[in-house]
Amino acid sequence: MVTAATSYGRSGVADWIAQRVSGIILLAYFLFIGYVLLSGVDYASWKALFAQTWVKIFSLMAVLSLAAHAWIGLWSVLTDYLTERMMGTTGNVLRLVLQVLIGITLFVYVVWTVQILWGY
Repeated sequence: MVTAATSYGRSGVADWIAQRVSGIILLAYFLFIGYVLLSGVDYASWKALFAQTWVKIFSLMAVLSLAAHAWIGLWSVLTDYLTERMMGTTGNVLRLVLQVLIGITLFVYVVWTVQILWGY
């Protein structure tokens, strides 16, 4: 019996819910951005739009949702396909290395987004 889907002490249900909630946030954000782009936007109006606090918060929510969605999805793929049974002990080591690299990459992207949205 699997008791923790991401080995952080949560159940798989928590990851499933996080995937669905983050997916809804991403859908709403990309529909919003798509509407803005299709309505004809120039640099000045784009800059004015992203100067608003609610757009910055919505953008940050989208990036955090993307990071969570990607982490859970990639963790699932890595634990399904890079196993000791399939690849020997190499599978466990490769999975750990890839998870660390993915975690660092997602962290850098989130920090970079915060810098872009609120940097001066």
